[in-house]
Amino acid sequence: MTTTHTVQQIMQQLGEQARQAAGTMRMVDTEAKNSALMKGAALLAREKQEIIAANALDMQAGRDNGLDAAMLDRLELTASRIEAMALGLEQIAALPDPVGEISDLVFRPSGIQVGHMRVPLGVIGIIYESRPNVTADAAALCLKSGNAVILRGGSEAIHSNRAIAGVLRRALLDCGLPQDAVQLVDSTDRALVGELIKAEKYVDVIIPRGGKSLIERISAEARVPVIKHLDGICHVYVDSAADLQMATKIAVNAKMHRTGVCNAMETLLVHAAVAGEFLPVMAEALDKAGASLRGCARSRALVPSMQAATDADWDTEYLDAILSVRVVDSLDEAIAHIAAHGSAHTESIITADYAAGMRFLREVDSSSVMWNASTRFADGFEYGLGAEIGISTDRLHVRGPVGLHGLTTQKWIVLGHGEIRG
Repeated sequence: MTTTHTVQQIMQQLGEQARQAAGTMRMVDTEAKNSALMKGAALLAREKQEIIAANALDMQAGRDNGLDAAMLDRLELTASRIEAMALGLEQIAALPDPVGEISDLVFRPSGIQVGHMRVPLGVIGIIYESRPNVTADAAALCLKSGNAVILRGGSEAIHSNRAIAGVLRRALLDCGLPQDAVQLVDSTDRALVGELIKAEKYVDVIIPRGGKSLIERISAEARVPVIKHLDGICHVYVDSAADLQMATKIAVNAKMHRTGVCNAMETLLVHAAVAGEFLPVMAEALDKAGASLRGCARSRALVPSMQAATDADWDTEYLDAILSVRVVDSLDEAIAHIAAHGSAHTESIITADYAAGMRFLREVDSSSVMWNASTRFADGFEYGLGAEIGISTDRLHVRGPVGLHGLTTQKWIVLGHGEIRG
């Protein structure tokens, strides 16, 4: 077993190396970062068979340890999945580099100009489960944004993660950049997670990617700031002025396009004025798509085949083909329901009423708020970020899908011409 002293030593070494690498990376120009990413993509493609062989060790261990089919699928690396990882690195290389952007420059009465410059966060710790492709995606985003990253993947993917991280470190070295800008916690000891999330001397932010229990633990124990979301209890509200054909299309997409994702709709709210016309049609469409509905008493009066919703349903992220349905009497009641039961992830209103749409956008306090669109659009790629490292439902320092800009911060800059303060 790894001793507490040894765990602390490992974290200190990783932290010191990452901090030194971060100091270099913040000065690296866009061309050099892109060269490293393209080199990484080429190496992933060239060493595909070696990565698949490493993954086979994880797959066999997973089967021996009784991992279910869904977990094994997330764990598996095929030739096409490795090619997709390589393509992902190329796509990130093609994205605009946010580092060094200057914005909001204004002249002050003193004669100075004041504005903002975008700069890297520094050292980012990524803690994730199952999917070894996260090793490449997360590292690439951190590199492009000028950061150093410490990766701690799930123990079930240790061989795969070692192989992928090794490729990326060689790419950095080949391009004359510090290979310690990408480091993998090369141990399955869970105590190292505890050290990483408390290493405020070395780590500037932690980003967890995984199940709710992992994120709850990190949020409770971390001393380092955390970018996270816990639940995706997303709502669609069908207003009295909604185009009902549009509302049906959006409801089916928001629930059934992919059910096991954080931006899938979990609760449908319907204004009483249109519930009688809308709910039977919507229920039939969702039933054909394979969804199971749980409704309030008023919903079930209109669609008797619905199961009765319990109080717990309004606070449940199903991540499954299950939807809770409630009839409300007003926009105010819909907004109040979202405030009481939502998780600040994504909400959408379906309405042709401009005033209602604007009120919903202003008053609903979630990281993404939509008007006449499916909640499934709450995604970094769909927002034009190119890629995302996760979604934040917090208010500091980034909210919603986190792309390259979210892995940077801003500092004040002042441009003068010899001005002094009187």
